[in-house]
Amino acid sequence: MKKLKFIILFLLVVLISCERDDICAETTPTTPRLLVEFYDVNEQEDLKPVTRLTAYGEGLADNPTNDNTEGTLIYNTNSTSLELPLIIGNEGEITTSRFILEKDTNLRLDENVNTNSNIDIVEIAYETEFVYVSRACGYKSIFKNIQLSFDTSDDGAWISGIELIDTVEIVENENTVHVRILH
Repeated sequence: MKKLKFIILFLLVVLISCERDDICAETTPTTPRLLVEFYDVNEQEDLKPVTRLTAYGEGLADNPTNDNTEGTLIYNTNSTSLELPLIIGNEGEITTSRFILEKDTNLRLDENVNTNSNIDIVEIAYETEFVYVSRACGYKSIFKNIQLSFDTSDDGAWISGIELIDTVEIVENENTVHVRILH
């Protein structure tokens, strides 16, 4: 009987000593990804999917294929949006992330036919800031002073323009669109 009382007392002490902030809830916002949407260059309010889009961070995947998609964000998918994970740099310093966006990916898996793909590179420069969330969650990174540009790897760029949404000054959540790409 004494052992049972001791066990019950021990469990009560453990349960009472745990605080709510000892566990980081899954709903707690963490470091956001940059949300990009693709729009029609002629009708700039209309979303327009990119055909057979493949996207990966520069240096993360070399010519992804169906067998090698490590580091690839999207592989051979028609998509109207994309979430880009930015590199977390030193606080207050300019950091640059580069992403390769390939339209009409060379190998069409469903028909096993080679097509003419078109590669453009999007470059995002920004400053990282660390924000304390809680004792259990620690810090998250937010991104500010964002600068956008795009590069073409050939003569036929498929991206016509890239712009930061007017209301976005700091990227601190994934619930709003941050960037529009016109094509």
